[in-house]
Amino acid sequence: MTQLAVADRRTAGRATRTTIAFAACGAIVVLAIVASLALGVRDVDPLTALRAVLDPSIGTIDAIAVRERIPRTVLGLLVGAALGLAGSLMQGVTRNPLADPGILGVNGGAALAVVIGIAFLGIVSPWQYLSLALVGAALAAAFVYVVGSIGRGGPTPIKLALAGAATSAALASLVSAILLPRTDVLTIFRQWQIGGIGGAEWDRMLVIAPVIGIAVVVGLLSAPALDAMALGEQAAKGLGVDVGPWRLTAAVAGVVLCGAGTALAGPIGFIGLVVPHVLRLLVGANHRALLPASLLGGAGLLLLADVVGRLIQDTAEVEAGIVAAFVGAPVLIVIARRSRMQGL
Repeated sequence: MTQLAVADRRTAGRATRTTIAFAACGAIVVLAIVASLALGVRDVDPLTALRAVLDPSIGTIDAIAVRERIPRTVLGLLVGAALGLAGSLMQGVTRNPLADPGILGVNGGAALAVVIGIAFLGIVSPWQYLSLALVGAALAAAFVYVVGSIGRGGPTPIKLALAGAATSAALASLVSAILLPRTDVLTIFRQWQIGGIGGAEWDRMLVIAPVIGIAVVVGLLSAPALDAMALGEQAAKGLGVDVGPWRLTAAVAGVVLCGAGTALAGPIGFIGLVVPHVLRLLVGANHRALLPASLLGGAGLLLLADVVGRLIQDTAEVEAGIVAAFVGAPVLIVIARRSRMQGL
C-alpha cells in the first residue's frame, strides 16, 4: 500500500470519528434537554413536555412544571457550553491536557471576587456579578501564569498545573474565610458557591449571554492559530501565525467564558477538563473540530449532571457541581497517571 493510500485512509478515519463525535454530542444535548424538561420532583412524559413548551396555553400541572424548568435548562446549556469551550481553549493555549478553569485557578478567582462583592460591596445586579467575576478570573489566570513562569524552562505544563492547583486551594480557603463568619451571606450563597443551575433567572442570563456569545465566536475563530501553535512556536511562525496575539486572544476568550459561567452558576469544576480530553480521543488535536465539539459536549454533560443531581435523592437535590466533580475526579486521575508514565 502506498503512503498516499495510507494517508487517505487515515484522513477518512479521522473524518468518520469526527462525524461520530458530533453526532454523539448532538444526541447527548437533545437527550439532556428532554430529560431536564421532563424529569424532576414531578416526572412528565417527553411528548407532554414538548407540547407544554410549544403551546403556552396549556395550563395543566404537568405543563406548568415543564415551563418552570425551561430557565434551568437554558442556563445549563449556556454555562456548560461556556465551560467546555473554555477548557478546550486553555488546554490548547497551554498545550497541557490538565489545563482546566478549575485546576488553573480561574474559577476560584472569579468566585473569590464575587464573594468579596457580596460580602463587602453589596452587589446585586447581573452586571456587577459579571464584572467582578471577569476581573477575578483574569487576575487569577495572570497570577498562575506568572508563578508558573518562574524558573528554568518558562511556563511549562507541569509548572502551570502545580501553580494552578496551589492557587485554587488558596482561593478556596479565602472564600471560606470570608463566608463562614457571615451567616447571612453564607446562607444566601451557599448553593452558588457549590456550583449549580437551580437558581436560573432570565434577567441575569439575558445580561451575560451576549458576553458568552462574543467569547464563543472569538474562541472558535482562534482554532486555526491553535492548530498551528500545536506544532511549536517556530513552526507556527513559519506558517505565518503571529503566536503572541493569538495566544492572548484565545486565553482571554477562555477567561471570559469561565468568568461569565461562574457569575451565572458558581464555580463548577471538571467540565472543562473532562469534555475536551474525552473528545480529543475521537476528533484528535484538530481544534477546528475540537472546539465546537467541546461546546456541545460541555452543554450536554452539565445538563445531564443537573438531571442526575435531581434524581439521586428523593428529599433533596445534589448540585450539578458536585455531580460533575464525581465524574471529573476519576478522569483527572487517569490523565495524571498517563502524563506521569509518558514523562518517565
